[in-house]
Amino acid sequence: MSDIQILAINPGSTSTKFAVYFGSECKLKKTLRHSIEELSLYENVIDQFEFRKGLIIDSLVEEGFDVDKIKYIIGRGGLTYSLKSGVYLVNNRMIEHARSGIYGQHASNLGPLIADYIALQIPGARAYVADPVVVDELEEIARFSGHPALERRSIFHALNQKATARIHARKIGRKYEKLNLIVAHLGGGISVGAHRKGRVVDVNNALDGEGPFSPERSGTLPAGQLIDLCFSKKYGRDEVRRMVLGEGGYVAYLGTNDAMEVEKRAQDGDELAVKVQDALGYQVAKAIGEMAVVLDGYVDAVILTGGLAYSEYLTKYITAKVEFIAAVHVYPGEDELEALAMNALRVASGEVEPLRYPN
Repeated sequence: MSDIQILAINPGSTSTKFAVYFGSECKLKKTLRHSIEELSLYENVIDQFEFRKGLIIDSLVEEGFDVDKIKYIIGRGGLTYSLKSGVYLVNNRMIEHARSGIYGQHASNLGPLIADYIALQIPGARAYVADPVVVDELEEIARFSGHPALERRSIFHALNQKATARIHARKIGRKYEKLNLIVAHLGGGISVGAHRKGRVVDVNNALDGEGPFSPERSGTLPAGQLIDLCFSKKYGRDEVRRMVLGEGGYVAYLGTNDAMEVEKRAQDGDELAVKVQDALGYQVAKAIGEMAVVLDGYVDAVILTGGLAYSEYLTKYITAKVEFIAAVHVYPGEDELEALAMNALRVASGEVEPLRYPN
C-alpha cells in the first residue's frame, strides 16, 4: 500500500494543515498558522482560496514531492448539505454549495475547493472529503430549539470527534459502537458531543452561536440582548455575524485568538485574562454536564481534544468540574489529517465505496 500517495488537507479558522502519506506512513505534516491581521485582508473565507491553496502547493514543491504521483486528495468537508458519516467524492454540486456558503461560510468550505483544484492538476487524481462538519446523527428530540422556525442543526468537528473517540476505544480494547462518550473538541471553535454507541445524538452547533465561547466565537449569547443589538442601528448584519463568528470569545474580550498568549497573560497576572480563560473552561464544563444528561448519566468517559487541550491549566480546570461524571481522558491536538488519510486509504484499498453528494 506504500505506493498509494495521499494528500490530506484541513483548513481551519486560524490555520491550514496538510500532510502527505505513502500508504499509512506519514511523509510530511505541516501546520501553517494565520494571524488575525493576515486573514483580515480577505473579505470572506472563500476569498482565502488562492492564498491557502498557494501555500500548500508551494510547500509541496519546496519539500521535493513529485505532486503528479499523488492520486488521492482528501479535504475536510465544509458547510454543505447535512450528510451521514462517510467518504464522499467531490463533485460540482458540492463545490457550488461550498463556494456559495449554502449553510454559512467557514474555513472548512475551502477543503473540497482546494482538494478539487489540486486533483484537477494531476492526471488520474480524485478529490474526496470525509466526515464533514455537517455530519448529522441528531436524535429527533435534539432538533427542537423552542420555535419551529429555528430547528437546531448539527455542525461540529465531526472528523476529529469521531477519530479521537475511536482512538480511545482502541486504547481501552473496546468498540466505539459499544461506548457512551462525551467528546469536547477545544479549538478555534468548540463543540461538545454526546456519542451514544457510535452516533453523535446531540452536539452544540459550534459555528452558529451555540455552546461555549471559544478563542474567536461567541457561543450562546443572551437572545433578548442580541435582538436589541441587531435593531440598535449601531451594527450591520455582517458586523453582528463577525461578533458571533471570528471576533467573539478571546478576540472580543482580549483582542487575540492566540490561546497560548492568553494563558501567558494570565500567568503574568492579567486579571481579565485569568477570568476569561476560566470562563471558557467553566462553559465547556457546563456543556459536558448537559451531554451527561443526554446520555442519561451512563457515560463511559469524557474526552478532551483539540489544540486547547495542550493547556494543562485549562484541562485541569475542566477535569476538576466534570470528573464526577466519568473518568476524563485528554488527547491534545487533533488527529484530523491522519483520519482523512486513513479514510482515503480505505477507498484506495476497496474497503469502502465513496458516497455521492446529493443533487
